[in-house]
Amino acid sequence: MSRFNFSDLTPDTILNALDELDIGVSSGLLALNSFENRVYQFLDDDRKRWVVKFYRPARWSDAQIQEEHDFAEELAAAEVPVVAPHRLHGKTLHHCQGYRLALYPSVGGRPVEIADLDTLDTLGQYLGRLHQIGAKTSFSHRERLDPALLLANAVTAINESQQIPDYLQRPLDAILKPLVDATLAAFAQVQVPTLRLHGDCHAGNFLEGSQGLFVLDLDDARQGPAMQDLWMLLCGSRHEQESQLAVLVEAYEQFMDFDGRQLRLVAPLQALRQVQHLGWLAQRWGDPAFPLAFPWFAEPRHWENQILNFKESLAALNEPPLRLLTGM
Repeated sequence: MSRFNFSDLTPDTILNALDELDIGVSSGLLALNSFENRVYQFLDDDRKRWVVKFYRPARWSDAQIQEEHDFAEELAAAEVPVVAPHRLHGKTLHHCQGYRLALYPSVGGRPVEIADLDTLDTLGQYLGRLHQIGAKTSFSHRERLDPALLLANAVTAINESQQIPDYLQRPLDAILKPLVDATLAAFAQVQVPTLRLHGDCHAGNFLEGSQGLFVLDLDDARQGPAMQDLWMLLCGSRHEQESQLAVLVEAYEQFMDFDGRQLRLVAPLQALRQVQHLGWLAQRWGDPAFPLAFPWFAEPRHWENQILNFKESLAALNEPPLRLLTGM
């Protein structure tokens, strides 16, 4: 088995893993939209729908994955609507032929529309409750949100990428270094408490179904500032983002106080995410799923646009932080 990919994860391996867990499969395996891990939906012999998740090899340790599972169970026990792993034989983390896997109940629904203010109100309450639990203790094994380390790893992956056109290498270098320096300087100016986070609160990690909204996928759970779980729910113009933020924070504060200093973290968190995403694609390019899903990554136009996006992110770091509007 390759150290970082799923080259040996065949249908037989998946079925053997489920058989070892005494789970009978009465349907085909439907691959769900996941690139970092491999996730499949199926029906068991009782026609109950499940999802099995195979973790990317060598990404997390067993202790880190178990801490993710424990956090999900803690949230679910506190009635935060998180889809937690299912316990089988007293365990949530299982092993088969070098892979780590977990079983989850399948929750149907559709992605949420984050531009809808009523939806944002609900999400703000959910995140307030999630952070209320997350603040009770700290992670011991999960990673911290460390901008210096995350940016250094991303820049290394970008610089080693073979997809950057030769004529764009110098312009990319010329904007990437000042962007990284400015992002780190912005983080250094804001010292706020950290807590256990969801870590990756984009719209795709919430589902709206017949039983309401559910929070999915704690795979990126980590210790960090509360704003990490809020800023990805903002979109549109600056005024629109400030209006959305006002709704989010008002709902959030029903359960958790919001530290206004966190507003200064929005721009550096956005820049960090942008550099990280590019580095993630570069690092994972050897996984056959990535060239199929992201063919534009190897196109010169993508890198030209990326240079422009980095320039915009650098400019945003010099703008005043978003305001928290009142009286909405």
